[in-house]
Amino acid sequence: MLQFSKVGPNTYAGDLLVYLVRQSGKGSPRCGDGAVDEVVRGVHALGDFSGKEGEHFLFYPDKGRKGMPSAKRILIAGLGKDELSQEVFRKAGGTIASLAMKSKVKDLLIVLPGKVSEMVDMVEGLSEGLVLGAYRFKKYKTKKDPDAPGEMLTRAALYTPDSKGVAKAIAMGEIGAQAACRARDMANEPASHWTPAHFSEYGRNLAVAHGMACTVLDQAKLKKLGLGGILAVNQGSARPPEMVILEYTVKPNAPTLLLVGKGLTFDSGGISLKPSAGMEEMKYDMCGGAAVLCAMQAIAQAKLKGLNLVAIVPATENLPGPAALKPGDVITQYGGKTVEVVNTDAEGRLLLADALAYGIKKYKPDMVIDVATLTGAVVIGLGHHRTGLLSNNDALCDKLLAAGTRCGEPLWRLPLDPEYAKQLKSEIADFKNVGKKDGGTITAATFLKEFVGDTPWAHLDIAGTAWDFTEKSYIPKGPSGIAVRTLFDFVRNWKG
Repeated sequence: MLQFSKVGPNTYAGDLLVYLVRQSGKGSPRCGDGAVDEVVRGVHALGDFSGKEGEHFLFYPDKGRKGMPSAKRILIAGLGKDELSQEVFRKAGGTIASLAMKSKVKDLLIVLPGKVSEMVDMVEGLSEGLVLGAYRFKKYKTKKDPDAPGEMLTRAALYTPDSKGVAKAIAMGEIGAQAACRARDMANEPASHWTPAHFSEYGRNLAVAHGMACTVLDQAKLKKLGLGGILAVNQGSARPPEMVILEYTVKPNAPTLLLVGKGLTFDSGGISLKPSAGMEEMKYDMCGGAAVLCAMQAIAQAKLKGLNLVAIVPATENLPGPAALKPGDVITQYGGKTVEVVNTDAEGRLLLADALAYGIKKYKPDMVIDVATLTGAVVIGLGHHRTGLLSNNDALCDKLLAAGTRCGEPLWRLPLDPEYAKQLKSEIADFKNVGKKDGGTITAATFLKEFVGDTPWAHLDIAGTAWDFTEKSYIPKGPSGIAVRTLFDFVRNWKG
């Protein structure tokens, strides 16, 4: 739990007191507390601490020293000397949370530097970092490891005499970060414990908790509506497919944003079977669906008013059962377009195509964003450091790029020229689901583009960032919860 504290460092007697300091051009960094600064000067003189970004040291205060705070431990964390940003504070929050947990700290107080009313965005970043950095998934651990870090912090408070806007910044940071942590939880669950039905259950619970409308299309309804892509991918699975739809309405004349997230709860590749090495990670193939639902959770919890939203998660497994989709099969997507399935491991686009076409026709959105762990090619092109962005609309792209930068979840726009469509030409159907390996991320988006028409649309390929994302203090090993905060930020900062 994060909160603003009226208790200052001089009277705080809890587990951990934290000072954030800037790197000084000359001399040692200063936090403004004389007794603590004296300790910092000594450590600085030894060359052990200069206040660089990510640098830190922990000490146990001498309670007999005049003016020394009463906290059990004191941590000094460096912010560097470059221009401060949300990301610098986010990383600092992650570092603080990690060190606190290693010391089995239950509560802490952070003293904010400078005039905070002029940098409330930094406070929000710090709050995000604390929550994201404290994340652990221990649900299936049956024995407690005595050498492991302590449990999640129960209380973290931020203090500054200049408190204007701080409480709201703390709250918004915590809302976005907690939603991202929930997306991490979904992804960490085994595929046996996070199924299409679990997506539906989560959507229904969100609707009840936050006054949204939830519709779940089961297998019979999907057949009746003609969503052939989802049904085809599902053929090899014993679990039926489900499509979850959440609606968040603020006012009738507000623009509508449609979010679509890939909910592939396990991807074996189907008949085009993946190699066994690393296949256990394919439980993460639903991270797009998790991102979309958890972004809706944050948006509703924060009661954002700028946009009406519809979120759609088409959910199924892709398995090589006896009735599984076969290479060479021709399927009919929602709306009537036919697809020759050359590779059953290019299944995500079949789900998304149905959901995009259905969502656009039914809800007539002003813009669409889809999120999916879609292609291995994006990892080859961008590594694990940027999400691939492809779009038919420059203004939408600019807003997403800005949101990703603010959130520390950078995107990189790739081209979507018409020449790439030639790779998807089929001799027997309207087009194939996959072309050559060349430009695989682009041709996957080109496939999706066939189903959005003229609606402003952006596609986020998170295959490289949904797990094994850039190593940071607030990013755990495994699922990152990517795109939740970017979508939340996009909606918060929406201007028509």
